Amino acid sequence: MRKDVVLGLDLGTSSFRGALFDRKARIIGLSYFQRARRDLSDVKWGSELDPELAMRQLSFVMDGALEYEKKIDVKITHVASCSFWHSLMGLDKKLKPTSPIYMWNDNRSKRFVGRLREAFNETTIHNRTGARFHTSYWPAKLLWLREDFPDIWEKTHMWVSFADWAAMRFCGKMPTTTSMASGTGLFDIRKLKWDKELLEFLKVDEEQLPTVEDNVISTPQMKSRWHERWPSIADAMWLPTIGDGAASNVGSQCTNQNRAALMIGTSAAARVLYEGDPPKKLPRGVFCYRLDEKRVVVGGAMNDGGALYNWLKDTMRFDISIPKLAREFDKRALGGHGLTFEPYLGGQRSPDFDEFATGSISGLTMDHDAVDIMLAGMEAVAYRLKDILDQLQELFPFEEIMISGGALRESPAWRKIVSQVLDRGLIAVDEPEPALKGAVVYAHERFVDKK
Repeated sequence: MRKDVVLGLDLGTSSFRGALFDRKARIIGLSYFQRARRDLSDVKWGSELDPELAMRQLSFVMDGALEYEKKIDVKITHVASCSFWHSLMGLDKKLKPTSPIYMWNDNRSKRFVGRLREAFNETTIHNRTGARFHTSYWPAKLLWLREDFPDIWEKTHMWVSFADWAAMRFCGKMPTTTSMASGTGLFDIRKLKWDKELLEFLKVDEEQLPTVEDNVISTPQMKSRWHERWPSIADAMWLPTIGDGAASNVGSQCTNQNRAALMIGTSAAARVLYEGDPPKKLPRGVFCYRLDEKRVVVGGAMNDGGALYNWLKDTMRFDISIPKLAREFDKRALGGHGLTFEPYLGGQRSPDFDEFATGSISGLTMDHDAVDIMLAGMEAVAYRLKDILDQLQELFPFEEIMISGGALRESPAWRKIVSQVLDRGLIAVDEPEPALKGAVVYAHERFVDKK
């Protein structure tokens, strides 16, 4: 008898990933497949993807993961996925793109953030939607598009995330999830509805947004036109997509108030996920999204994590190996360089949500070298994460911090820096792909094991 397995997909910021998973949410054999990506915008402060190219890249990852299925005797019963939060794109009446995919770190709408603050009490909106006014979220982007790109605005029949559109392409018109909706800045995280006051101000009808539905019963199987390409998932059930941050917490086993998850990948974040209501009052430096209608995720995120590390290496032509870099760091005291590094080269989110913030290095002298600058940048990310964790500690008495992410995994020196800055021990997540695994674990808990 063939074993039932799940195809897991992670639509990440820097790459798409896919793999087959067994009933214990373990990757099967050599089914893991990854495709690195980068945004194609050459506009200052812009970050966007070509929708059709992104779909081809996602399909390529599915091809790779499903190729391994031919070598083993299994049945793929479900497709589970997680995706980057906050992306926005327009669709016409035929569900074809009217715009690029605007990513969370596209900062071109920053002059419209002030208009939102003038029109609303930001603290009230923050507590209602879980999101501050910022370029990461849909309200500022929609104002920007309405004013600066009227042609896109007029042609657009529906506003969705890339994950929503991908599901529509594969399975027909599908609802979004509470998880994905909660990352838009347009969703009332307490009433679990689109925020009517914001929609009215933005001149967006609720019919222009996806319906929000977490129930698997409403999720259809794949369209027949894809069956020839992927016959092994022709009868599989496609499950609702969840936000990758929430999925990462699940995959890191950080699902209660006693554990916080700290991640440094392309970006950086610290989060607490738990079952219950959102905090009555959110600290200014944190967000509050949802995993589903019963569980919330509270935390903060930075644009600059591994992206800053790579920029420093590339810009300074840094050719010291990781082991040698770690040895150099061991010779130098934390903060001993005397530099002040503002790690906002890609813009700022937590803790201050300043849409005009930029990066800087002060205190440089002829006595400093590339290692000093690299160390200052890595320390700066750690200190900003400490700011976030300090605010989370005001809400939750977490005792453990679980760390994950490619940048931390590849750099023992950065792990040591974070531990020193936080002045506490850290527990490494024994899972190289926590978001991908988390999407599959969530699918098993909610759907697969209840069939």
